[in-house]
Amino acid sequence: MNELQAVLEAFQSSQKSGETAFLATVVKTQGSTYRHPGAKMLMTNTGKTVGTISAGCLENDIFEYTHQQMSDKETIVVTYDNTASNDILWGFGLGCNGIVQVLIERLDWDCTPNLVAFIQECLSNKHLGIIATVFALKGTVDAKIGSRLLLYPNGHIITNIQDTHLTESLIADAQAAQVNQHSSINNYQLPFGSAEIFIEVILPPTHLVIFGAGHDVVPVVQFAQVLGWQVTVVDCRASEATRGRFPMSCDVILSRREILHQQVFIDANTVAVIMTHNYLDDLEILKIVLNSAASYLGLLGPKYRKEKLLQDLLTQGIVCTSNQLERLHSPIGIDIGADTPEEIALAIIAEIQAVLSNRNSGFLRNRNQPIHQCDKGNLNLLLAT
Repeated sequence: MNELQAVLEAFQSSQKSGETAFLATVVKTQGSTYRHPGAKMLMTNTGKTVGTISAGCLENDIFEYTHQQMSDKETIVVTYDNTASNDILWGFGLGCNGIVQVLIERLDWDCTPNLVAFIQECLSNKHLGIIATVFALKGTVDAKIGSRLLLYPNGHIITNIQDTHLTESLIADAQAAQVNQHSSINNYQLPFGSAEIFIEVILPPTHLVIFGAGHDVVPVVQFAQVLGWQVTVVDCRASEATRGRFPMSCDVILSRREILHQQVFIDANTVAVIMTHNYLDDLEILKIVLNSAASYLGLLGPKYRKEKLLQDLLTQGIVCTSNQLERLHSPIGIDIGADTPEEIALAIIAEIQAVLSNRNSGFLRNRNQPIHQCDKGNLNLLLAT
């Protein structure tokens, strides 16, 4: 279960228990920080917490704000400047040498726009959504801290920001974020003031389709579900015993290679892994996944086996493009010296995460850029230098 899913479940539980819930969201960072913009933590008035906004250094202090300094339904922003030399005297001692701004708000079912309902819809319907949140204001701007604009995939907009100049500019930037799928922090200069807004992209859970249902698939499923991914296992041998091998939360499709194309749907939000241990099954599966929009394709087995499969496809008149070959990772996984099924599963999931994040999966100690800096060209997401 990922952080957003955990926060939503915790909120629903708090409402059933009659508790008051608060949400803390990192909206801006500078320098070195443990979490980046978008990190969330839910808190209740009874002391329950889900999620993190730091390495455990700020959570208790943030919780105190919900008790001592927040009036009914007020939204506030708290800034932690860990670059100061007296940081240790404050009692945090973070050692991250960065600045973190955290927006704290009370959550309600009946608020407009409804943040919880919007995120729930994005995750449940597996579609992208844009949340634009005001976290800093100067001068005269017809908006409040915590005011929002929500953009749905169909273009529908809900907002409680009244400033027309701000709204017009914000809509354009939210639509751009919908296309490039990059979160950003934008500063808007207005006729009588300015506003700083965190434009957050809510992505649906990654969908992992695993072709194969052997015992070595089980730890791959387990690691993926810990990350909150949606997992589908496709058993090309159509064995009923397969269902009992995997958790209830995992979709299992019993099929045969001849009808796979009728039963499995793969889109751009899908990553596919082939682990059937059957050459003919792999050959048919490759025909399907290579022509799909899958963002990642992993094939278990040594290089010579992959080359033979590609040669057999060529013999059948199927020529792979450079883009298709670029998405094909075989042998699968990153080089961590994996041997056991669990170690191999870890190598596979780590490689998929690296590809989705556009990273090279090298040692962080060898990285010259900030750890959380986006490598896809989004220079606004993190202002760290």
